[in-house]
Amino acid sequence: MSAAPALAPTPRVHLVGNPNAGKTTLFNALAGTRARTGNYPGVTVERRAATWRIGERSKHSEIELVDLPGTYSLSARSPEEQIAVDALLRDRPSVVVVVLDATSLQRSLYLALQVRETGLPTVVALNMMDEARASGIAIDEAAIGGALGATVVPIVASRGEGIDALARAVSDAIDAEVAPAPKITHDAATEADLRAVEEVAARTLDVTGDAARAWASWALLSVGAGDELRDVPAALRAIAEERQTKAEQQGRDLDLALVAARYAFLDRLTSTSVREARPARTLTDRIDAILVHPVLGFVAFALVMYVVFETLFSWSDPAIGLIEDGVGWAQGLARGGMSEGPFRDLLVDGVLAGVGNVIVFVPQIGLLFLLISFLEDSGYLARVAFVIDRVMKAVGLHGKAFVPLLSGFACAVPAVMATRTIASHKDRLVTMLALPLMSCSARLPVYVLVTGTVFAGESRIAGIFSVGAVVLLSMYSLSVVATLAAAAVLRRTAVRGPRPTLVLELPPYRMPLVRNLLGTTWERVRAFLVDAGTIILALTIVLWALLSFPKSDEVAVAHEAQRIEARAELEGDALDERLAVIDASEAGQQLEHSAAGRLGKAIEPAIEPLGMDWRMGVGVIGAFAAREVFVSTLGIVFGIGDDADEESTSLREQLRDARRRDGSKLMTPLSGVALMVFFVLACQCMSTLAVVKRESGSWKWPILMFVYMTVLAYVVTLGVFQIGSALGWGTG
Repeated sequence: MSAAPALAPTPRVHLVGNPNAGKTTLFNALAGTRARTGNYPGVTVERRAATWRIGERSKHSEIELVDLPGTYSLSARSPEEQIAVDALLRDRPSVVVVVLDATSLQRSLYLALQVRETGLPTVVALNMMDEARASGIAIDEAAIGGALGATVVPIVASRGEGIDALARAVSDAIDAEVAPAPKITHDAATEADLRAVEEVAARTLDVTGDAARAWASWALLSVGAGDELRDVPAALRAIAEERQTKAEQQGRDLDLALVAARYAFLDRLTSTSVREARPARTLTDRIDAILVHPVLGFVAFALVMYVVFETLFSWSDPAIGLIEDGVGWAQGLARGGMSEGPFRDLLVDGVLAGVGNVIVFVPQIGLLFLLISFLEDSGYLARVAFVIDRVMKAVGLHGKAFVPLLSGFACAVPAVMATRTIASHKDRLVTMLALPLMSCSARLPVYVLVTGTVFAGESRIAGIFSVGAVVLLSMYSLSVVATLAAAAVLRRTAVRGPRPTLVLELPPYRMPLVRNLLGTTWERVRAFLVDAGTIILALTIVLWALLSFPKSDEVAVAHEAQRIEARAELEGDALDERLAVIDASEAGQQLEHSAAGRLGKAIEPAIEPLGMDWRMGVGVIGAFAAREVFVSTLGIVFGIGDDADEESTSLREQLRDARRRDGSKLMTPLSGVALMVFFVLACQCMSTLAVVKRESGSWKWPILMFVYMTVLAYVVTLGVFQIGSALGWGTG
């Protein structure tokens, strides 16, 4: 009996292209709904792969299609930028499909030339041919293909035009003999540099020919002081730096020489193969006259951001309400269908509450990424970065950081995820570490409760402005100042680096494809649910246990006796009201005996100088689940019940009447302001920590964020309360 024939390995095709060249649109057209999303090892850049089924069009019925991050060249200075290089030079795929924008061919051909220099089989997909023809651009595909040694296929990815021809070209390229790489002419000194590095690359990386030459060119353009590249052989790094130093000593610009030689080749190619009609003032030019104007651009930007902001606040509210109601219904169902005990409490207040804490973010995350994807695919996000870059750069932030920062006013969780639009790892880190200081909507219930408690009935400032409104505005202003200051400090310390340089292309305006918007949005939501959601769920259960155990048998017995007495004396509504009071009282006393209650008392000496007592400490611990939980936790502590909210008259009265051990009032205007300052600056959100861990790929950064924000909150709150007390402010 003969052995079964070995199965041929599935060919792997890598998809590369410039940002805004339509690479994602082409990938979606080829992959359909079969895409698999994950992260590249060690970085948070997304990796998408899919099985491309090309069926009868080729003897290769299935192809593994990998979508590489958008890039303008194969030069790299960071692990994120290195991904495309490693994918081509280390992984050596069967074929590379280079997606080019046919309307700006002179610029986008640079990447195609670099890919061909690697010696890999290459197919060039000339995308947006409909726009090129409409603009009067004529392209000689055969001439370009001949010069590059690649098959050139004109396509319109958004309409599916040319997809069959592309499939045939890729299939043929898998089996065909690879054409020689184009020969780029260099001056003698640069050629000597390349040969020296090429010899070391061949020896250390075990490569030959075009691959060794490509590694040498990459090393000379990428390796150097300040790079964050990984897995570069020491010998290759040493020879590259040696030749760079020698060129600098001789007064030669090695980078310019390498790049200029390629562009000289491309200029000769495009001069004979691309004909363009006389440029006319396009619709994009007319729109940009407003959107990138120094003054009008800011006005337009403010209006667009207002729509985004209002959407996150208002449009997501109904969906959030439905989720909260659904979780509450499920909790009620479980509570009514199960007998009392620890398991029921775990399911209701741990698991179901944890699930609620996860999915309640989905409406805001979904809406935010839908809007960001629309702004990015339409071409407007690049204009936003251009307009706001000067302001952002002053504090060490990237121009694209403004959208995540503004989103932080709604919720830090989707805002942290929105930093993915920033390409540089360090720029992204600075933004995600600073933006939790933006005063999110979860802080608002705390502000409302405190201002309603300590500033109710205060006279108006200048007879116009209410004290509460001024204090509330001050808290939001403080959050903005603290965010920008933190970014400036982080840029100079923990995430040290030069001020970010904004280099971007202003693409033409296009109407985004709905399927791309929905696909991108779903990928982001799914990533949050799978990765950050599991951490949030686990932390919610841990926090529930801290707030619930251990329980006091004495408290339970005493309150059960009160219930028996009430049932004997009362009935109807009066009985229900009395039982509710007993339940709230028991919950408050049990919370005092819990691990969180004991921890609140243990930290009381540390928080007393901030104007708080142990009850506020328990509230702060409970607020780690979500800042707004501070209010309901105080409701339990003060015997009101866990359904107390920021508008609760009973809770406000209890807070006004509350006294410290020395008999002084707990809540005064000064202690109220100090408490709000603490919540502005403190990292009281486990969900934010979870998503920062997910986006940064390490616990190092969320731990750093928690520590610096907690220290900042403590020091500033201490200063506010102690200086205010010394000056006699708001202590009455």
